[in-house]
Amino acid sequence: MQFEYPYLLILLLLLVPLATLLFSYKKSSLEMFDPQILKLLMINSGGLAPWSRATLLLLSMALMIVALARPIIDDGEIEVKSNSIELIVGFDISRSMFADDIYPDRLSLAKRKFDQLLHLSDGMRIGVVGFSSRSFLISPLSEDFSTLRYLVENMNTDTVSLKGTNILGVLQQADLLLKDSEKKAMLLFTDGGDSDEFSKEIEYAKKHKITLFICNIATLKGGIIKTDSGALTDSSGNIVIVRRNDKISTLAEQSGGLYVNYTLDSDDIKTLVDAIKSKFHRSKQNIKSVRDTQELFIYPLLLAILLLFVSQYSLPRRSRDVS
Repeated sequence: MQFEYPYLLILLLLLVPLATLLFSYKKSSLEMFDPQILKLLMINSGGLAPWSRATLLLLSMALMIVALARPIIDDGEIEVKSNSIELIVGFDISRSMFADDIYPDRLSLAKRKFDQLLHLSDGMRIGVVGFSSRSFLISPLSEDFSTLRYLVENMNTDTVSLKGTNILGVLQQADLLLKDSEKKAMLLFTDGGDSDEFSKEIEYAKKHKITLFICNIATLKGGIIKTDSGALTDSSGNIVIVRRNDKISTLAEQSGGLYVNYTLDSDDIKTLVDAIKSKFHRSKQNIKSVRDTQELFIYPLLLAILLLFVSQYSLPRRSRDVS
């Protein structure tokens, strides 16, 4: 047996002055009363003698300290195997994701798609990043889907530069978060950005074994980006129309992943999740070492409570009839 917090046992030393104080009660009583009178008073008061109560109280406190130090039986470390899939989800938060071709805007739909993803992602650990001209971490890998849902729903884009869509940067972020994985899975919610070719991104994904799954959140018709003064315009004063960029599909296809356009139902997410599970199921078996311990604190704690109860609520003695 050993203690999880052995340093707390030093509190036992505090019981020494307490014991001195408690047991001095009998001595002070003898000085104040005649021994015969004191004997009669103790019999009439019933219950345990003061020294018995003091002893039980001290033992109770000592056992509580022992329980606080958490005695355990340590059986060493055991290996726990896990087949969970690790997935990084990237949110495009560039200016074009606020276009109104999807109500109320593309980013809002991406957040709803993420909620659908969580309902279908049992057995996964998910991390979340946002990206535009640069990338930032929203959440590391986690199985706490409630927290992930809250973080994505309340994602703050006010302090982030919204110009440009740097896909290479978010791939580098994914590689960092999945550095211990041989194969890396990443899902992007994006409108495709404004690039015509993705050769650098494809090369990086292949080199670092990142498989891209992409859900394009935009329409071919396109939409405008609302501003405080109306709609976003170019340098010539013309209203900017931002449309879906399907050329990003080459990044998903050449990395070994899958590209889909959004749907109004959850079929698009289900297709992506099925593809991810099919490709990465049991592809990596995580092995973690955890301590195998047996907690023993409950035993001294229960005994301490029992002794405390007896010391405070002992039954009075029955008085004998005097004939």
